Amino acid sequence: MARYTGPKSKIARKFREPIFGPDKALEKKNYPPGQHGNTKKRSKQSEYAIQLMEKQKAKYTYGILEKQFARTFDKAARTHGITGEILLQLIESRLDNVVYRLGIAPSRRGARQLVSHAHITVNGSIVNIASYTLKPGDVIGVREKSQSMEIITNSISGAVNKHAWLDFDKATLSGKFISRPERSQIPENIKEQLIVELYSK
Repeated sequence: MARYTGPKSKIARKFREPIFGPDKALEKKNYPPGQHGNTKKRSKQSEYAIQLMEKQKAKYTYGILEKQFARTFDKAARTHGITGEILLQLIESRLDNVVYRLGIAPSRRGARQLVSHAHITVNGSIVNIASYTLKPGDVIGVREKSQSMEIITNSISGAVNKHAWLDFDKATLSGKFISRPERSQIPENIKEQLIVELYSK
Protein backbone atom coordinates (compact mmCIF):
# COMPACT_ATOMS: atom_id res chain seq x y z
CA MET A 1 0.00 0.00 0.00
CA ALA A 2 1.36 3.44 -0.94
CA ARG A 3 1.37 6.48 1.34
CA TYR A 4 -2.11 7.79 2.15
CA THR A 5 -3.16 10.71 -0.05
CA GLY A 6 -6.92 10.62 0.53
CA PRO A 7 -9.21 12.97 2.49
CA LYS A 8 -7.53 14.20 5.69
CA SER A 9 -10.82 14.98 7.42
CA LYS A 10 -11.98 11.38 7.07
CA ILE A 11 -8.90 10.13 8.91
CA ALA A 12 -9.14 12.86 11.55
CA ARG A 13 -12.77 11.90 12.21
CA LYS A 14 -11.82 8.23 12.39
CA PHE A 15 -9.44 8.93 15.28
CA ARG A 16 -11.44 11.92 16.57
CA GLU A 17 -8.29 14.00 16.66
CA PRO A 18 -6.90 16.73 14.35
CA ILE A 19 -3.83 14.68 13.45
CA PHE A 20 -3.24 16.69 10.27
CA GLY A 21 -3.80 20.06 11.96
CA PRO A 22 -6.92 22.16 12.65
CA ASP A 23 -9.93 20.67 10.89
CA LYS A 24 -13.36 22.34 10.64
CA ALA A 25 -15.00 19.10 9.49
CA LEU A 26 -13.83 17.39 12.70
CA GLU A 27 -15.17 20.26 14.80
CA LYS A 28 -18.61 19.98 13.16
CA LYS A 29 -18.72 16.17 13.07
CA ASN A 30 -16.76 14.85 16.03
CA TYR A 31 -17.69 11.24 15.37
CA PRO A 32 -16.36 8.53 13.02
CA PRO A 33 -17.20 8.76 9.31
CA GLY A 34 -19.59 6.38 7.63
CA GLN A 35 -23.24 5.39 7.80
CA HIS A 36 -23.16 4.37 11.47
CA GLY A 37 -20.60 6.90 12.68
CA ASN A 38 -23.07 8.99 14.67
CA THR A 39 -25.07 6.15 16.24
CA LYS A 40 -24.95 5.97 20.02
CA LYS A 41 -24.81 2.19 20.10
CA ARG A 42 -21.36 1.21 18.86
CA SER A 43 -19.91 -2.20 19.54
CA LYS A 44 -17.27 -2.29 22.26
CA GLN A 45 -13.77 -2.47 20.79
CA SER A 46 -11.52 -5.36 21.65
CA GLU A 47 -8.12 -4.81 23.26
CA TYR A 48 -6.44 -5.69 19.97
CA ALA A 49 -8.60 -3.19 18.06
CA ILE A 50 -7.68 -0.39 20.47
CA GLN A 51 -3.97 -1.20 20.18
CA LEU A 52 -4.17 -1.40 16.39
CA MET A 53 -6.00 1.92 16.23
CA GLU A 54 -3.23 3.58 18.25
CA LYS A 55 -0.57 2.24 15.89
CA GLN A 56 -2.56 3.41 12.86
CA LYS A 57 -2.96 6.85 14.43
CA ALA A 58 0.81 7.12 14.93
CA LYS A 59 1.46 6.03 11.33
CA TYR A 60 -0.97 8.58 9.90
CA THR A 61 0.29 11.34 12.18
CA TYR A 62 3.90 10.94 11.09
CA GLY A 63 3.21 9.70 7.56
CA ILE A 64 5.10 6.44 7.94
CA LEU A 65 4.42 3.23 6.04
CA GLU A 66 3.92 -0.13 7.76
CA LYS A 67 7.34 -1.61 6.98
CA GLN A 68 9.13 1.57 8.02
CA PHE A 69 7.17 1.68 11.25
CA ALA A 70 7.89 -1.98 12.03
CA ARG A 71 11.63 -1.46 11.39
CA THR A 72 11.65 1.59 13.66
CA PHE A 73 9.89 -0.37 16.40
CA ASP A 74 12.39 -3.21 16.04
CA LYS A 75 15.24 -0.74 16.45
CA ALA A 76 13.56 0.79 19.51
CA ALA A 77 13.03 -2.67 21.05
CA ARG A 78 16.75 -3.44 20.68
CA THR A 79 17.77 -0.16 22.32
CA HIS A 80 18.24 0.05 26.09
CA GLY A 81 15.46 2.04 27.73
CA ILE A 82 11.67 2.35 27.61
CA THR A 83 10.68 0.97 24.20
CA GLY A 84 7.63 3.18 23.65
CA GLU A 85 9.49 6.39 24.43
CA ILE A 86 12.47 5.40 22.30
CA LEU A 87 10.08 4.61 19.42
CA LEU A 88 8.67 8.14 19.51
CA GLN A 89 12.15 9.64 19.88
CA LEU A 90 13.37 7.77 16.78
CA ILE A 91 10.33 8.92 14.80
CA GLU A 92 10.78 12.52 15.98
CA SER A 93 14.43 12.31 14.83
CA ARG A 94 13.41 11.71 11.22
CA LEU A 95 14.52 14.48 8.88
CA ASP A 96 11.04 15.20 7.53
CA ASN A 97 9.63 15.56 11.04
CA VAL A 98 12.44 17.90 12.14
CA VAL A 99 12.00 20.08 9.04
CA TYR A 100 8.33 20.38 10.03
CA ARG A 101 9.12 21.03 13.71
CA LEU A 102 11.59 23.78 12.76
CA GLY A 103 8.83 25.53 10.80
CA ILE A 104 10.52 25.23 7.42
CA ALA A 105 7.40 23.47 6.11
CA PRO A 106 3.76 23.94 7.22
CA SER A 107 3.08 20.19 7.50
CA ARG A 108 4.91 16.88 7.63
CA ARG A 109 3.65 16.08 4.16
CA GLY A 110 5.10 19.37 2.90
CA ALA A 111 8.36 18.70 4.75
CA ARG A 112 8.64 15.26 3.17
CA GLN A 113 8.21 16.81 -0.27
CA LEU A 114 10.91 19.43 0.40
CA VAL A 115 13.32 16.69 1.50
CA SER A 116 12.58 14.35 -1.42
CA HIS A 117 12.97 17.22 -3.91
CA ALA A 118 16.47 17.94 -2.57
CA HIS A 119 15.76 21.33 -0.99
CA ILE A 120 17.12 20.37 2.44
CA THR A 121 20.70 19.92 3.63
CA VAL A 122 22.21 18.18 6.64
CA ASN A 123 25.63 19.42 7.74
CA GLY A 124 25.98 21.19 4.39
CA SER A 125 25.18 18.20 2.18
CA ILE A 126 21.87 17.61 0.38
CA VAL A 127 19.87 14.75 1.88
CA ASN A 128 16.75 13.62 0.00
CA ILE A 129 15.73 10.73 2.27
CA ALA A 130 12.77 11.72 4.46
CA SER A 131 13.40 8.90 6.94
CA TYR A 132 17.04 9.94 7.48
CA THR A 133 17.70 9.76 11.23
CA LEU A 134 19.37 12.83 12.66
CA LYS A 135 21.98 12.73 15.41
CA PRO A 136 22.52 15.34 18.13
CA GLY A 137 24.62 18.16 16.73
CA ASP A 138 23.42 17.81 13.13
CA VAL A 139 22.66 21.09 11.37
CA ILE A 140 19.62 21.20 9.08
CA GLY A 141 19.44 23.90 6.43
CA VAL A 142 17.67 24.99 3.27
CA ARG A 143 19.66 24.74 0.06
CA GLU A 144 20.69 28.23 -1.09
CA LYS A 145 18.81 27.99 -4.39
CA SER A 146 15.62 27.02 -2.54
CA GLN A 147 15.56 29.70 0.16
CA SER A 148 13.25 32.00 -1.79
CA MET A 149 10.59 29.33 -2.39
CA GLU A 150 7.14 30.60 -1.43
CA ILE A 151 6.20 27.52 0.63
CA ILE A 152 9.34 28.00 2.74
CA THR A 153 9.17 31.79 3.17
CA ASN A 154 5.47 31.65 4.07
CA SER A 155 6.03 28.88 6.60
CA ILE A 156 9.06 30.57 8.17
CA SER A 157 7.26 33.90 8.55
CA GLY A 158 4.74 32.39 10.93
CA ALA A 159 7.05 29.89 12.62
CA VAL A 160 7.83 30.04 16.34
CA ASN A 161 10.53 27.77 17.71
CA LYS A 162 8.78 26.19 20.67
CA HIS A 163 10.85 23.02 20.92
CA ALA A 164 13.70 23.05 23.42
CA TRP A 165 15.45 20.19 21.64
CA LEU A 166 15.78 22.22 18.45
CA ASP A 167 17.41 25.55 17.68
CA PHE A 168 16.52 27.60 14.58
CA ASP A 169 18.03 30.73 13.05
CA LYS A 170 15.61 32.51 10.71
CA ALA A 171 18.38 34.67 9.29
CA THR A 172 20.32 31.71 7.91
CA LEU A 173 17.35 29.33 7.57
CA SER A 174 19.25 26.69 9.48
CA GLY A 175 18.48 24.73 12.60
CA LYS A 176 20.36 22.48 14.97
CA PHE A 177 19.17 19.12 16.25
CA ILE A 178 20.32 19.54 19.85
CA SER A 179 19.09 16.24 21.27
CA ARG A 180 16.35 13.67 21.03
CA PRO A 181 13.23 14.97 22.74
CA GLU A 182 12.02 13.76 26.10
CA ARG A 183 8.54 12.20 26.08
CA SER A 184 7.13 15.29 27.81
CA GLN A 185 8.43 17.42 24.92
CA ILE A 186 6.48 15.48 22.27
CA PRO A 187 3.02 17.07 21.96
CA GLU A 188 1.32 14.30 19.95
CA ASN A 189 -1.46 12.47 21.80
CA ILE A 190 -0.16 8.96 21.21
CA LYS A 191 -0.37 6.17 23.79
CA GLU A 192 2.87 4.47 22.84
CA GLN A 193 2.46 1.70 25.44
CA LEU A 194 -0.51 0.35 23.46
CA ILE A 195 1.74 0.08 20.39
CA VAL A 196 4.36 -1.79 22.41
CA GLU A 197 1.69 -4.20 23.65
CA LEU A 198 0.48 -4.76 20.09
CA TYR A 199 3.92 -5.69 18.79
CA SER A 200 4.57 -7.84 21.84
CA LYS A 201 1.73 -10.25 21.02
